[in-house]
Amino acid sequence: MLALSLTFPAGRYHATPWDRHVNEGAVAWPPEPWRILRALIATWHHKIKHNGHHDESTLLHLIESLTQELPQYGLPAASHSHTRHYMPQFSGKTSLVFDAFAAVRRDQPLAVVWPTVELPDDQVALLDELLAVVGHLGRAESWVEAERLDASPAVNCSPDTVDLDTETGELRGELVTMYAPLQPDQYQALRQQFLTDKKAVKKLGATLPENLLDALSIDTADLRKQGWSQPPAARKVSYLRPVDALRPRFTVPQIENPDASSASFILIGKPLPRVEDSLRIGELMRIATIGTAGRIFGKESVPALLSGHGLGAGNQHRHAFFLPWDSNGDGRLDRVLLHVPGGLGEKARDVIAQLRKLWSRDGGEWQLVLEAIGDATIAGPLAGTSNVWQSMTPYLHPWHRKKGFDAEQQLRRECRERGLPEPVATQQLDEIEIGGSGKRRPIHFQRFRQRRGLTQPDRHGSFWRLEFPVSITGPLALGFACHYGLGLFRPLPPAEGAG
Repeated sequence: MLALSLTFPAGRYHATPWDRHVNEGAVAWPPEPWRILRALIATWHHKIKHNGHHDESTLLHLIESLTQELPQYGLPAASHSHTRHYMPQFSGKTSLVFDAFAAVRRDQPLAVVWPTVELPDDQVALLDELLAVVGHLGRAESWVEAERLDASPAVNCSPDTVDLDTETGELRGELVTMYAPLQPDQYQALRQQFLTDKKAVKKLGATLPENLLDALSIDTADLRKQGWSQPPAARKVSYLRPVDALRPRFTVPQIENPDASSASFILIGKPLPRVEDSLRIGELMRIATIGTAGRIFGKESVPALLSGHGLGAGNQHRHAFFLPWDSNGDGRLDRVLLHVPGGLGEKARDVIAQLRKLWSRDGGEWQLVLEAIGDATIAGPLAGTSNVWQSMTPYLHPWHRKKGFDAEQQLRRECRERGLPEPVATQQLDEIEIGGSGKRRPIHFQRFRQRRGLTQPDRHGSFWRLEFPVSITGPLALGFACHYGLGLFRPLPPAEGAG
């Protein structure tokens, strides 16, 4: 038995199947046997060949040994993903390129097992030296760390293995086509078949060298230039891999703190919404949360701390806040904090685990990826501690103005009712800086709830800088629609808050 462990430090495996275009977004998963042997050969030429420790004949025999049997795989959890970027051309124009890859855990290795292969000592020594210095598998950005295993790991992907469900008669997996190297005698037979005369030798001889090692060493570009429809030293084989081998697995991070109050989500989409659309995204987040809870528990059994209904007058804003925010300062919302001061119960965590996306009737759609669960500190700057806080989104006063009861007085009263110290100084700001978008006034923000028949005392909004007598800890959101992203404040360091 021979077994290898392959770990991908970058969390990505890049490899485009031979017969697919890069922009099709396909990924050869698991790593094909043909590709693994080519990686070992490349490592030999770049890092081992000239140290004098091993003879090239040992490499030839090692490669031939590894072709005697198709390997099996122990596949870790993975998902099919991609990035997009524009590649500059010589003409000065750009073209859109899809970079597809298998996303894997950095600490979960992939196992490759040849069940009956036994290598002599000289081949084992060479293989260990190759594995110790191999840099990548597949494309150059597909970094790999490899080692030989002493024990045989569990496998879940095997060649030519039919696993039928006894009840339905269906395959318990999916068939995928992969390339495996020919055995030496098979390669020689193929070579003789093509090199039948001098003209064929002249045309194809460079891509059909005498031994299998040299054939596996030929550059892919040279094979394509010659017109080969597949690598001549390889054959197509079928493997049965798990049906979810490249499907995303949504997992909830382990919650060590049973009193967890917050869940942080990454917002993914193109384009991302603007900071000025915070209210819109906050409302969509609540709709998604309540809708998911309704599907799980029924519409009449949505947890009260998520819906905010049925908590009584003494709730004091202990129910959920849906707070979108810009984590990198580019003017776009890329995080959403679901903050429940009353604590995330078991039902709330079940809902959080199934939140997948936000969508609106006008065609907007964004993916949600659960980033962390814990106390409010998972929100980074939103949960900072300071005695000076400044508006990130407009504050809309929650009660109607009356004589002697303006926006400043309403801020002070709201702080008292929330159990916060009353500000010792307040300063109204005409505008605030929003990432790379420049300065914004309240009028630039969405300020109107979508709920019909809702009384809204303030339709204009204002920005404020609040100074408290003591430091307080966020998140801090005040005023009308504060549970949906309006009235959100950020802590300022003393130097920034001064003056």
